[in-house]
Amino acid sequence: MKACRAVLFDLDGTLLYTLQDLADSMNAALGSLGYPARPVEDYRFFVGQGVAELARRALPENSRDQETIEAASNAFMEEYAKAWNRSTMPYGGVEALLDALQKSRLSMAVLSNKPQDFTEKCVQEYFPQTPFAEVRGTRPGVPRKPDPAGALAIARDMGVAPASFAYVGDSGTDVKTALAAGMRPVGALWGYRPRSELEGAGAVEFIQEPLDLLPLLGL
Repeated sequence: MKACRAVLFDLDGTLLYTLQDLADSMNAALGSLGYPARPVEDYRFFVGQGVAELARRALPENSRDQETIEAASNAFMEEYAKAWNRSTMPYGGVEALLDALQKSRLSMAVLSNKPQDFTEKCVQEYFPQTPFAEVRGTRPGVPRKPDPAGALAIARDMGVAPASFAYVGDSGTDVKTALAAGMRPVGALWGYRPRSELEGAGAVEFIQEPLDLLPLLGL
């Protein structure tokens, strides 16, 4: 295996705990459309594949037509614009990990299925001192994870071979993205999804807490 030259991070559930703000915003959106709220814990399995899929999963099964999904998505975006940083915070150990990686001269980047503007806001708000080489969210013309297009674009823009990336994420979507891009997947077990999902997607390396990444990379 090639030596690691860069680390690509997922955002929600990996660098940041965002679940409460996402749940509150979608529940407010559902309420505005006359639908019941969902428990916060349900959102562990709702988030991660973009706003439209979040809305579809949160809506009642008999109300998942395209028009209603679009209405719920738009309402969510309005609510999230007001609530995106109320309860969101970095996971313990994340900032220390980012500092250590920076001192080790490893390049870092972020790839999220969150919309581009909110991805940038979250990174700027919570990691203003971290020199991420790339911060990519959902953007027009680029398919969402697990399609590897975004990850490969980051590798290309950074001038680093995909095989020299460690990709740290908390979901099967992240593992599938890493494998499809030819990157080394590392499962973050503190996030939203269970280890079984990561294993089912093909992960074989796991970390219990952020700083566990350092010895895994030989640092």
